Amino acid sequence: MAKGENWIEVGPLTWFYREAAPLGNTTRSPVLLLHGIPSQSYGWREILPALANQGFRAIAPDWIGSGFSAQPDRRDFAYTPDAFLQALEDFLKAMELERFSLVVQGFLGSVGLQYALRHPEQIDRLAILNTPLTTAAKLPWKMRQLGLPLVGDMMTQDPLLVDRTLEGGGGYRVEDKDLDIYRRPFLRSSDAGRALFVTIQKLQLKEVMAELEAGFQQWQHPTLIAWGSRDPWLSVDVAKQVAGSLPNGEWVELEEVGHYPQEDWHEKVSDALLPFLRRQLV
Repeated sequence: MAKGENWIEVGPLTWFYREAAPLGNTTRSPVLLLHGIPSQSYGWREILPALANQGFRAIAPDWIGSGFSAQPDRRDFAYTPDAFLQALEDFLKAMELERFSLVVQGFLGSVGLQYALRHPEQIDRLAILNTPLTTAAKLPWKMRQLGLPLVGDMMTQDPLLVDRTLEGGGGYRVEDKDLDIYRRPFLRSSDAGRALFVTIQKLQLKEVMAELEAGFQQWQHPTLIAWGSRDPWLSVDVAKQVAGSLPNGEWVELEEVGHYPQEDWHEKVSDALLPFLRRQLV
């Protein structure tokens, strides 16, 4: 494995994470980047060094059940938002991340937003990329079918589901060398597909979105919403309204970018993210 790829044992769970160390001494808050479905931390591969070059320690884990992190049986890990929240809390303690800036994307990135709203004292700044934000958000059929009994069981065992979903979210072709990384967990073990199947089934999107809507009414932290405008699944207008409703909200529209901005056009993500993190520094 290349430098910057790490594993850490946290209780019964093994987390895989990618990390880029800042250049030189820094007083800047570290940055935690959380991926969506059915992605993994590999999606942040270009953003991590861009942050490090600006003096930020940057950390991107694979969610439990995703990528190269543990993929426990559903009897040992519930795959509910609360289970992910507890696992994330334990991971942050193990990594000794007490205060940080948070970047989230996608379905399951919403768990990161729940964490921020429940632990505002730990959050320096928040950046949101194409993540469900309100009760208007619906799980797209391309993902929803992965959680259907029988059909989903079969579909989640097909490594090509990654290609279809990542490319379906924005219309861009992902390079074969990159798809090889995304497919690898599904080729290595049937556990990856089973974990994705249960994750989709247990998303509790309606309840989570209600919590986010209520929490954002009290949210005061500097927040950037940078949105790929070609996202076929999440409304650009709703996201823009949320940004406008936040006292310290900023809005950046990423033109010609889809649901997975960090994969579609990482330069545009860095161009939005880096000035926000630097400018808000206190």
